[in-house]
Amino acid sequence: MRVMARRVVRCAVGLMWGAAAAVVELLGTVLAGLLLLLVVAWPRPRRAVLRPVLAGARRVTELERTRLRVWLRVHTSPVYEDTQALQYLACRWALGVLGAVVMLSAAVGLGYGTSWMYLWLLVDDVRNTGAVVYTSLAGLFLLFLTVQGILAVAELEGKLARRMLGPRHQEELERRIAELSASRAAVVDAVNDERRRIERDLHDGVQQRLVALGMLLGRALRSQDPERADRLLRQAHEESRQALDDLREVAWRIYPTTLDEAGLRAALETVAERASVPVRVEYGLGGEPERPVATVVYFVVCEAVTNAVKHAAPSRIVVAIGSKEGALRVSVEDDGRGGADASGSGLFGLARRVAALDGRLEVRSPPGGPTLVTAELPCA
Repeated sequence: MRVMARRVVRCAVGLMWGAAAAVVELLGTVLAGLLLLLVVAWPRPRRAVLRPVLAGARRVTELERTRLRVWLRVHTSPVYEDTQALQYLACRWALGVLGAVVMLSAAVGLGYGTSWMYLWLLVDDVRNTGAVVYTSLAGLFLLFLTVQGILAVAELEGKLARRMLGPRHQEELERRIAELSASRAAVVDAVNDERRRIERDLHDGVQQRLVALGMLLGRALRSQDPERADRLLRQAHEESRQALDDLREVAWRIYPTTLDEAGLRAALETVAERASVPVRVEYGLGGEPERPVATVVYFVVCEAVTNAVKHAAPSRIVVAIGSKEGALRVSVEDDGRGGADASGSGLFGLARRVAALDGRLEVRSPPGGPTLVTAELPCA
């Protein structure tokens, strides 16, 4: 209920701003129409007339896009032509007038709906009580209808903006094809980078320990001193245990079995337990996300926590998982020294993982900290 009330108030403020802007847009549309008629009559000064008209239309449209984004939560593409901006303003002013009518009706409904309060407070003798009650009920009913009207006009505003300012169908298809080609290339690069990382981990970690294990066992076999051979065997046993730990670590970094067995929350809690600094996990999802999304979220958290512990020397790390407006949002914040490089191999690889699912990764790490890694992924 509180969320709905906030939405109605926010949309109402946006419609009031839109009603005020409709006056400017209507005057600008009329003026632009007159100038275009002059262009038709005298085609020679066409460019000199069209240039300021289209430039003014783009400025007003940018203000409209800001209003839609801030108050109506409508996001439109920043890529549009000047002629699209002029066409949008020529249609938008009518919705501004409609919004003004709805807001005026809301004011009338609010006035009549609360009339019983100031009548009984200011008037000593209210003779027709029934008329007051009926008037108040009618005002409240009108107010209820205008609330629905506010939401409906806000929805129409969003549809008109996306329709008029969005890319054309052919342009949208070309953009999508380019995005898919880029994401496919990024996935291939990410897989190759992952293979090189696994090979490096095996070569620098497990392989070196296995070589040391073989050398210890060889020395123990050649030794003629039983005590020395026993000591070498104990060292070999310890080396084999560490080799197994390194192998489990490599396998865990490739893909954690906990993610399949117990879900994303358990996998993130395991990452927090394995970290050498305190990590608090704030899990705000009601259900389990899809497996590709959960996998990317896990690796974002794991890599961000590992980088923070390795390079930033933090005293605490906070991992927050939640959903908002059809998107899953994960953030990892530490209080370390900051200065993280978003173009580094680790964070750049994460950005490519996120982009492969049409997501977005953002890194804020000013010198001195704190560092905030945020990823947004689309989810059903």
